[in-house]
Amino acid sequence: MKIGITCYPTYGGSGAVATELGIALAERGHEVHFITYQLPFRLPVFLPRVYFHEVDVGRYPLFQYPPYDLALAVRMHEVVINEGLDLLHVHYAIPHATSAWIAKEMLRKEGRDITVITTLHGTDITIVGQDHSFHAITKFSIEKSDRITAVSQFLKEETVRAFGCTACDVEVIPNFVDPAVYNRAAHEPALRKQMGEDKKILMHISNFRPVKRVLDVVRIFAKVRQEVPSVLVMVGDGPDRLSAEEEARALGVQHDVHFLGRIDAVAPLLASADLFLLPTDRESFGLSALEALACGAPALGYDVGGITEVVKDGVTGALRPVGDIDGLAQFGIALLKDPKRWSAMSAAAAADARARFSSGQIVAQYESLYMRSLPKR
Repeated sequence: MKIGITCYPTYGGSGAVATELGIALAERGHEVHFITYQLPFRLPVFLPRVYFHEVDVGRYPLFQYPPYDLALAVRMHEVVINEGLDLLHVHYAIPHATSAWIAKEMLRKEGRDITVITTLHGTDITIVGQDHSFHAITKFSIEKSDRITAVSQFLKEETVRAFGCTACDVEVIPNFVDPAVYNRAAHEPALRKQMGEDKKILMHISNFRPVKRVLDVVRIFAKVRQEVPSVLVMVGDGPDRLSAEEEARALGVQHDVHFLGRIDAVAPLLASADLFLLPTDRESFGLSALEALACGAPALGYDVGGITEVVKDGVTGALRPVGDIDGLAQFGIALLKDPKRWSAMSAAAAADARARFSSGQIVAQYESLYMRSLPKR
């Protein structure tokens, strides 16, 4: 098959999953064309059967805000025609599904057709799409897609609740990890050597948006550090980074909190982590938590949304009500003080991630969906 993929190419779970999916599909013999405004952050410069088509947004004095959605639709239209694509798989409802529908209509006028598959990832439904300014167009774009997938059962139910898409057949296909990459044994513990063999490593990876509650991450760590010699490694960047740095100083733990910025290859870092912290108040899946679990790092988070489908409370990590910083900290302290229990939970986390979310089985689900979605010829 010839598959077009559009995603946000910047740091974030939806772009990471879309890119990893494209790479895996290419490895299975398909031809994959990424259509977006810059090279996706997890996409190497060159891979066999993988192509990148940049969306050029013209800069005209008339436009205070250049219309990216229209430029994307035109580029999709061009690539479908020039490359003979079989389908467009867009990640995130707006503007990507909207642009794909416009491209589909343009092609229809020319006597051609293209299948549009939309994957919903989270904030496109739980935050952006429910904003009054975008609600109607989000609902329209979802309903005009030929096939719809959601990364969790929670997100599927939230889509139906928020948009009333009772006639939409939303198929749940979860995010995934490559077990060969996200494997503690596959990486040298360089970070542990750098941070000190006598200290436990707590880790957080995100885009530092308010929903990620990075101040809670720092507060949980500060309580753990009172009982267990440890450091906190913060990977990523975003609007709340400065607030997190200020909170670390206010709590007197700034020398043990390390902000590494945006790093594409996180598996080598996760391979050194003892605990992963993801105390978000809205999480449609929790890809970073899954990647941590696959590397044998138990994950601690709040008992909300799709993360409850990823982390098994008391088995592969801990889930507590939103805001229960003390509860998560106490669980972390008890676990880190009990090496035998930590080892058992680490092994369970890695085994469960591989059993339920390995790339092989999830990519096969997408392949099956593609085959069922293509028009019969």
